Amino acid sequence: MSAFRPRKGDIMNSTLVVVGASYAGVQLAASARELGFDGRIVLLGDEPDAPYQRPPLSKGFLTGSFAEQRLPLRSQAFFDEEKIEWMPSTRATHIDRERREIELHDGSRIAYHHVALTTGARVRKLDCPGATLSAVHYLRDLRDARRLAQTTRTARRAVVIGGGYIGLEAAASLRQQGLEVTVVETEPRLLARVASPWLSGFMLRAHTEHGVAFEFGRKVVALHDADGTVSVELDDGVRLVCELVVVGIGVVPNTELAADCGLNVAGGVVVDACARTSDPSIVAAGDCASFVPHWAPPGARAGRIESVQNANDMAKTAAATVVGRSEPYRALPWFWSDQYDLKLQMAGVNAGFTDYAMRGSVEDKRFSLFYFRDDKLIAVDSINRPQDHMFARKLLSNGARVSAEAVRDPAFDLKALASGDAHAPRGVAQ
Repeated sequence: MSAFRPRKGDIMNSTLVVVGASYAGVQLAASARELGFDGRIVLLGDEPDAPYQRPPLSKGFLTGSFAEQRLPLRSQAFFDEEKIEWMPSTRATHIDRERREIELHDGSRIAYHHVALTTGARVRKLDCPGATLSAVHYLRDLRDARRLAQTTRTARRAVVIGGGYIGLEAAASLRQQGLEVTVVETEPRLLARVASPWLSGFMLRAHTEHGVAFEFGRKVVALHDADGTVSVELDDGVRLVCELVVVGIGVVPNTELAADCGLNVAGGVVVDACARTSDPSIVAAGDCASFVPHWAPPGARAGRIESVQNANDMAKTAAATVVGRSEPYRALPWFWSDQYDLKLQMAGVNAGFTDYAMRGSVEDKRFSLFYFRDDKLIAVDSINRPQDHMFARKLLSNGARVSAEAVRDPAFDLKALASGDAHAPRGVAQ
């Protein structure tokens, strides 16, 4: 991509302060440089470690197959070369919009022309007696992961609270290390918020085959310390004894800084299609940002998307806005999760689907589920079929029309349709 160069007077001697050294924060700073921002860029991070990858924390890092040295998103040489001032262990405490200054935790201030909020989200904490016991673990940052990895070396039994992606990834990693694992989920099925019942059932069978036990429709009411072990009390009176507890019950967006300075906040920092907040000099991107995506059905409410893809792509949109280039966010959401020998890849969002079709073999654990709403393809979930996932992203991005009947036909040429072949295969709507 050729660099976009706005008038030098607009961005020379300007200061962009990026609050949050996250995926979105690093990408936004890098993209601003690429698009021609020649002023000062300051990247504030409240952790001491260089910006790093988070998905491996519940997967390879926990099992020991992903070394800590591989975690950094960028090298220090990159920050030096791009003249991005990364400030570790630095927390922004207030944005003075009138003076255009950001106050830091030590009382110092940084004057700004543009601010980017990439503050991400924090874990939702367990709220019950015993929730602060030392045996309770979360998995959001590197400090959490280091502590949990150390504990797993001596533990024999674990209880995972939450049957979402983080909980299931942690359960898989713990089982791979030989721990006995029980997952407690308040909903009647796994991944109830994001996956279809069919996919939920498949993931349940996969974990059960690997020896994970489940308690569905149950709530943890208390944790009891018992001489080196923890007794996890459920609302039906059952007590699960273990040495460690992993909590994965969702996240809360970090919007306090935005709310404190008067920005519009509703379930996240509210932004428009170009990542602009209610203050034109402030943009937001990533897990903290709330918006109505272009693919949402009419009348949809603003919401957040928690994914690396969204953080990176939204950051590029926000960077374009900073340099005066209007590029509405049009990226397709996609996600992934690794559990045991399963690579789950998701393209699109299946909310409200009315029909689905399957390709591949469930017995071989290589298949894809295509979801339709009113005869329109809206999402595809793939298990160990990465090529299907790539085709699905192309189909969904270009709005290709295909029927569920065609998808079910083993002879149907998905590749031809995804590549935009002028000769539409049988079953493609014209």
